[in-house]
Amino acid sequence: MVAINTSGNNKMNNKMKTEKINIKAALTIATAALLGVSNLAQAESSTISGTEESAWEFDSAFLFYSEVDRVSAGEAIFNAKKTFANDEVLNLKLTIDALTGASANGAVAQPTVQTFTRPSGNGQYDVAPGDTPLDDTFHDTRVQLNGQWTQLIAPDYTASGGLHISKEYDYLSLGINGNIAVDFDRKNSTFSAGFSYFQDTFTPEGGIPKPFASMLVGDSNEPTWDEEFAKTRIGSEDDKSTADILLGFTQVINRRMLMQFNYSYSMVDGYLTDPFKILSVVDNNGVSQDYVYESRPDSRIKQSIYAQSLYHFDTTVLDVSYRYMWDDWEITSHTIDSRFIIPLGDSFGTESYLQPHFRFYQQSAADFYRPFIMDSDPLPAFASADYRIGEMTAFTVGLKYGLLVNNGHELSFRLEYYSQTSTDAGFEEPGVLKDVELYSSVDAIIAQVTYSF
Repeated sequence: MVAINTSGNNKMNNKMKTEKINIKAALTIATAALLGVSNLAQAESSTISGTEESAWEFDSAFLFYSEVDRVSAGEAIFNAKKTFANDEVLNLKLTIDALTGASANGAVAQPTVQTFTRPSGNGQYDVAPGDTPLDDTFHDTRVQLNGQWTQLIAPDYTASGGLHISKEYDYLSLGINGNIAVDFDRKNSTFSAGFSYFQDTFTPEGGIPKPFASMLVGDSNEPTWDEEFAKTRIGSEDDKSTADILLGFTQVINRRMLMQFNYSYSMVDGYLTDPFKILSVVDNNGVSQDYVYESRPDSRIKQSIYAQSLYHFDTTVLDVSYRYMWDDWEITSHTIDSRFIIPLGDSFGTESYLQPHFRFYQQSAADFYRPFIMDSDPLPAFASADYRIGEMTAFTVGLKYGLLVNNGHELSFRLEYYSQTSTDAGFEEPGVLKDVELYSSVDAIIAQVTYSF
């Protein structure tokens, strides 16, 4: 599923419309987002000096995301910001989202009907011949709370710290983050360093599957079903921890242009396997003989470099960024993201703007990714058929329209199209697998309404 930035350039757009855009504050969002602070209002607070206590500022948004014949998501966001007289800034954010629909379970398509057991062990579902196996029981609701406090601790030194809590039906995430920024060269340059730490606990329905255990398929009403199903589990819960370090540098090039560079290092330890994903074990004819639960390493180290530039033309603003990521799973990715902010003036009776958006993403496969396992081969140490860690390309194209209403409040609408294509990772396709769609694609529509007041 595409990663969605549900907040962002509202404050920047307002400033741009008066041709007094603070592009340095706008670029700070890149650093904040990597530390779990994804709202520009929070990022801007690190550049405030000499302000007076202000009234609360609010941002609200509703987002709808829908994949064709797959997952749909609805998300509501409410953000509140308060700036105090002594330059201290409090930011609070509430996110509620609900997901439902069908999700690929990892098995390959077959020319015959396939039967799978649901993750809970209660009931089964069938997949039609030639169709990509999708688990239609996928659903979840998440409530997330974030709090961020920012203040000057010395001339040219700004510190920020925050807390995070997110709860889903079978998942709990707790986190903290901190950041310090130092301005120099008459505030034309800023160096920042930050960290975040998250502790997550999984309690999947049905328990934690045993790696490479065979999925139990048959009559769930049999007296021994529960006992046999329990043999495929290794416990009821597990956890993982994530520690991130981020170094950033921001430089004002001239009165129109600003650039930012980041380096991030992330260490993840614990349960990294997806408990709901399986692999097909096929024979030399490509026919499925078994379904086994996937297995992933219990650690991952990710690194990335990021560069972003904003250029303010006479009336418009161009925002372009590039990110390169690599990890010890042998996944590498390239992301190019661009936005072009075009003010429309009062052509429609009020101040308004357009913002075209284009994003391109390319990813290589993890070293343990494989779309299936041959029954003639020994089991590997790790394996996953999850397309999200496979080789892929994706792009997003869209348009945002914003306008001022009700004494300067901002209302905006965003509509985007997302397309993801999984590509052949170099595996030979035996027998019937040559005649089915082994690497499926994902198409989605993203719609969002935002109101800031």
